Amino acid sequence: MAKNPYLAFYVLALIAVVVGVDVLFFRGRLWERLMANVGIVLVFWAFYLRFLN
Repeated sequence: MAKNPYLAFYVLALIAVVVGVDVLFFRGRLWERLMANVGIVLVFWAFYLRFLN
């Protein structure tokens, strides 16, 4: 079992945001997509460390 019961929902939300941004805005642009994905993951990580940890 996960330490935090909301962790699975949080990871699914992260995946949904990354895929949604990729499909809506960065279709066919590799480097922009990569930079946006890294930025999204860093924002989610910072939010997790600040509020959920």
